[in-house]
Amino acid sequence: MKKQLKTLTTMIIAFGMVLNISACKDLTELNINPNGVSEEDANPNLLLPTILTGAAQKYNELSFSDLGGVMQHTQFDAWFNSHNDYEWTGGILSWDSYYGFLRDNELMRKRAEKLGLDFHQGVALVMRAYLFGLITDLWGDAPYTDALKAELGDTKYNFPKYDSQEVIYKGIIEELKQANELLSRPDASYEVLAGADVYFGGKASKWRRFANSLALRYYMRISEKANAFARQGVENMLANPDKFPLITNSADEVLMDFAGNNAADSWPSNTVYDASGSNFRRMKMCATFVDRLQELNDPRLAVWAKKVEIPIEVSSTVPHGTDKIVNGIRILSPDVVKGIPIDTDKDYVGLPPSGSKNPSAYNLNPTPGQTSINPHVSYLNDIYRSAKGTLLKARLLTAAEVEFILAEAAWKGWAVPETARAYYERGIQASLTSWGKASNYADYIRQKGVTFENTQVQIMEQKWIASWSTAAQAWFDYRRTGYPKLNAGPAAIRTQLPVRVPYMQTEMSVNQKNAEEALSRIEKTAYSQADNENSAWSKPWLLQGTGKPW
Repeated sequence: MKKQLKTLTTMIIAFGMVLNISACKDLTELNINPNGVSEEDANPNLLLPTILTGAAQKYNELSFSDLGGVMQHTQFDAWFNSHNDYEWTGGILSWDSYYGFLRDNELMRKRAEKLGLDFHQGVALVMRAYLFGLITDLWGDAPYTDALKAELGDTKYNFPKYDSQEVIYKGIIEELKQANELLSRPDASYEVLAGADVYFGGKASKWRRFANSLALRYYMRISEKANAFARQGVENMLANPDKFPLITNSADEVLMDFAGNNAADSWPSNTVYDASGSNFRRMKMCATFVDRLQELNDPRLAVWAKKVEIPIEVSSTVPHGTDKIVNGIRILSPDVVKGIPIDTDKDYVGLPPSGSKNPSAYNLNPTPGQTSINPHVSYLNDIYRSAKGTLLKARLLTAAEVEFILAEAAWKGWAVPETARAYYERGIQASLTSWGKASNYADYIRQKGVTFENTQVQIMEQKWIASWSTAAQAWFDYRRTGYPKLNAGPAAIRTQLPVRVPYMQTEMSVNQKNAEEALSRIEKTAYSQADNENSAWSKPWLLQGTGKPW
């Protein structure tokens, strides 16, 4: 079945609208359903697409738009402060929507349990782990064991305590083990409306691979803090492949296509429903990413980026003061560019990370400003103007990520079946295949800097490249490893990259006691400055004592 965010039926739309619950509400507030569907009668098949499409859209927005700047995949040249310069004070993101999806998911789980639907119970556990994992990855300590229980009536559940990251990570790994068992029967033995499952078309075997691959992600995530626990978990999974199947090829990847029917179900930078084209125009390729891809002769660059419309050439043979366009090339004399940073690459030019407080002026743009039109810098490839397309997918977990995790496990010396080289090379091959460049693998793997040299630096760099459009995972990896080596630009508000998302001011006010207790467990650093513990540069449990990433 095609994995596509689409309208399933009028009933599903209506039900999804009813269950579009904001995080400031609890389920007890839905006492009267104007559409006549009570929670007690909720059909898990109708809840499922609301949860899956909402979570995938939110993750894609987070990875492609919000965190592409911090990992220097992209830069904005208008409304750029948070994307380029890390102006995150007060919380750039809210967890309300994540907890909203979790509430719907919990309702599905309870209904599935009552109805004896193992498929939906297993899926609910996987999505619970995925969403709680994102929350703790982003913010650190967060409500977990007391979350989603407001209907029980105890006031403590209206203001839930914050669990430590250690409790959350280990808790979701246990829940994924439960999901693995629930989803272990043959696909045909489960009762499910295939069309409601927009990821896998009702195939429990694929959800099982998702569950185990997600557990693998989180074992590696905590490996610097709980090495023995993580190592044992990974080694046990790899020693029992029949019991713990993983995502090993593109057919099993967790992807969701975009329907492209309206602004809400389309790729976020599309110019189809954004008549101004602003969301597309203001996002440019970042020089860090472009330059490294060029150094490696990476064939994916042409898939992701557009060549500059008008290259720049500085010529010493033209008269003083020359600035003219000849045959599609802007010709400049040396005196015109004296003291001005210029990139004269004839193919691809990226915006330097946090390069200035006026990034739209870069590379002598003749029309700097909020219009974000710059013929001398690379836009994203034109495919990102589309509302949908074969490459425009929310990529929740890929085969490439799994292979790179296993490459790192092998590099660490853990007992896994194959070598770090074998997993590393398969990770690259999987990514090239995903982006339509499988035929370039043999040449690419022989490139200097790509051929495996048995270093963590190399594994993490290729994982960072493969994480294009899924920058959230690249950021989470960077924080625990320090790789790839990225430098904050001169306009950034700190000299290092941030390591967490601050708690929202509304949360600090509404759930003050528990939020302040959580903050007391966060470690201030030299970069926290006046923001103190609730700084994007303060370290949560996962990073404390590791010396990473700085």
